[in-house]
Amino acid sequence: MNKFQFEVCANSVESCLAAQKGGANRVELCAGIPEGGTTPSYGEISVAREVLDATRLHVIIRPRGGDFLYSPIEVKAMLKDIEMAKQLKADGVVFGCLTAEGEIDLTIMQELMKAAQGLSVTFHRAFDVCRDPKKALEQIIALGCNRILTSGQQPTAESGIPLLKELQEQAAGRIILLAGCGVNEKNIHRIASETGIREFHFSARENIKSGMNYKNESVSMGGTVHIDEYERNVTTARRVMDTIQATNKE
Repeated sequence: MNKFQFEVCANSVESCLAAQKGGANRVELCAGIPEGGTTPSYGEISVAREVLDATRLHVIIRPRGGDFLYSPIEVKAMLKDIEMAKQLKADGVVFGCLTAEGEIDLTIMQELMKAAQGLSVTFHRAFDVCRDPKKALEQIIALGCNRILTSGQQPTAESGIPLLKELQEQAAGRIILLAGCGVNEKNIHRIASETGIREFHFSARENIKSGMNYKNESVSMGGTVHIDEYERNVTTARRVMDTIQATNKE
């Protein structure tokens, strides 16, 4: 058995299948990747559950991009989405809530944790923008979360190695730290060896050209925000395998 666990941030069912083929232990299914990940649709979760067998399915519960300060109506939507994830037999959910002061919102988190009973719970990268990560770590442990997805409060997990190492030592086996953001086949071995962390979150995506023969590139579906709509990023089994294998490099 591999001493590491690997989670792929999957932006579609296609990416879920590639993650499974590449040997991922788990996927985190997300929509809205440019916004950092938002709750996927009922259909996406349902089909992902149908096609995944060897790989566990976790679903992000995040009603919008932006900050992690949620209104009562947004919390209500999150509770409904947790219920949906349960009904569709997801293995876990991923969420995180902060107060306006950058503290863990214990009241909302307790409500969401109660709704998520029976599922594995990951506190996501809201952790990376909280005021006091070491205090937050203890609060998240007390809430009963299974793991924390974090880059060590830096733009990438590689640059966050110093704090990740400190948090791993502080956690002392009481919660799993899941190192994520910018993790790839070139740096995963370093992050593992320097922090002691044993779970990793990465996307392993590659750019795929559109199959469209006719293209009208003057029109953008994002209005004034122009993105290349004839190219998309999809997880590939090859990159998943390469990243997993890189943990064993000396």
